Amino acid sequence: MALVNTRVFLIRHGATTLTAEDRFAGATDVPLSDEGRHQVQRLAVRLSNEKVAAVYASPLGRTVETASLLAEPHGLEVQKRDGLREISHGHWEQLTRREVDERYPEESAAWEADPYTYAPPGGESGLGVTARALPALLEIVRTHPGAQVIVASHKATIRLLLSSLLGFDPRRYRDNLDQNPAALNIIDFKGSIRARLTLFNDTSHYTAAGLAIPAVPTARLSKWWHSPQPRVTED
Repeated sequence: MALVNTRVFLIRHGATTLTAEDRFAGATDVPLSDEGRHQVQRLAVRLSNEKVAAVYASPLGRTVETASLLAEPHGLEVQKRDGLREISHGHWEQLTRREVDERYPEESAAWEADPYTYAPPGGESGLGVTARALPALLEIVRTHPGAQVIVASHKATIRLLLSSLLGFDPRRYRDNLDQNPAALNIIDFKGSIRARLTLFNDTSHYTAAGLAIPAVPTARLSKWWHSPQPRVTED
């Protein structure tokens, strides 16, 4: 029996009241700004014709509001998953990057050198975030075989998920990957393990409505993707 495809619309929340201030606000519960709501509303229009089976979100207010706006055209309720929340920066929370550099220069240097294994006091490492976020995402994929789902999460969490799924060096997730507010990423899964990134950090809906969503890839792929797969048992 061939494995079925599941498509995940993995979306960063819209801009917040702290976005422009460049503050560490991973665990801080801040609302969307008017600009952020507008960004998400444009994305909601873009996804309104897609057949979406479920909508999931981090429990923080900015992601729940983002997910609610995206869920509205589909008549769906938002399901919260704690594993999708943003990385906590501990005692750096609500400080600007400059303030962190000035007050905690040794901590800042250690984090810049390896944000995957280092965490500021009271905070989380990238490894810790991956350990909770990846199982949460894969459980969503297993729950919706052959369907399309929306998942609203956060900048660092999304970059860490993509690093893990695509085999990037997670120690360089901050250098190699970016996520703009209300960015759309599309991940196509075959089963619950093999993932392909079809769209990354796309914000074209900021300025244009009705943009096409890429089709599920069917050509110019590895043999694994377009050949029948053996039956597998998943827990």
